[in-house]
Amino acid sequence: MLSIGAFAQIGQVTHRMLRHWDTAGLLVPAHVDEFSGYRSYDPSQLERLHRIVALRQLGFGLDDIALILEQGVDAERIGVLLRIRRAEVAEEQRIAAARLVDVERRLHLIESENQMSTIEIIEKPLPAVRLAARRAIVASQPEIADVVGPAFGAVAAIIGDKRGSLTTPIAQYSAAEDGTEVIAGYAYDGPAQDGFELVDLPAAAEAICGIHLGSMDQIANSWMQIHTEIIARGFVPTGPCRELYVRAESDDQSDWVTELQQPVARA
Repeated sequence: MLSIGAFAQIGQVTHRMLRHWDTAGLLVPAHVDEFSGYRSYDPSQLERLHRIVALRQLGFGLDDIALILEQGVDAERIGVLLRIRRAEVAEEQRIAAARLVDVERRLHLIESENQMSTIEIIEKPLPAVRLAARRAIVASQPEIADVVGPAFGAVAAIIGDKRGSLTTPIAQYSAAEDGTEVIAGYAYDGPAQDGFELVDLPAAAEAICGIHLGSMDQIANSWMQIHTEIIARGFVPTGPCRELYVRAESDDQSDWVTELQQPVARA
């Protein structure tokens, strides 16, 4: 019999792994002392240990490993699992390569121009959301503020703040024939009412997002950085942009927090 220390040393695994695999039923010791709880393994169990380690190195989870060990090594079953794992590894590699490009680009910007983006920009999915909203067309950018604020106020007056109805104010902006279409309202799961329309914003599998701090009169600069990042990361916009007003309370806008959201897809 081999002590847990000797067994772990031969298999190049830790005591903690062996205890975990014992608990999971993958590799139960040949003997456990009823008084001390000391685990001992039979040398023949090294074969099972090596199989577990090999499958773990391929990236299989414990559930898959348990299934393989229980039902035996079937070429067709292993082939299916390996093809799934190949797709997962390929996606991990794609993500890692994109991150490396982003790191290299940021490093180049710092080293050559001594500059950094003033906002942090991330990639994430956006959930679908239904808004109680008002819609308007504005001819020019300066007119937007005169539309958005009153739209939020009008909708808020109708739905009230029942069950936190006013906690998620969102505006969507899209190009229109006569200017910019603005949809402004609150995430809402109640019934339709006079004075606003129900607007469903679809989910986005990928979006480039950043946080703008402070006044709206500087938000164009933050949006410029968002669109620069979209191009640099190899994306293209796929729909209207959104602004989520996380905090928008003070009159001078100095403490406002706005998340800029642009749905994207790979170019």
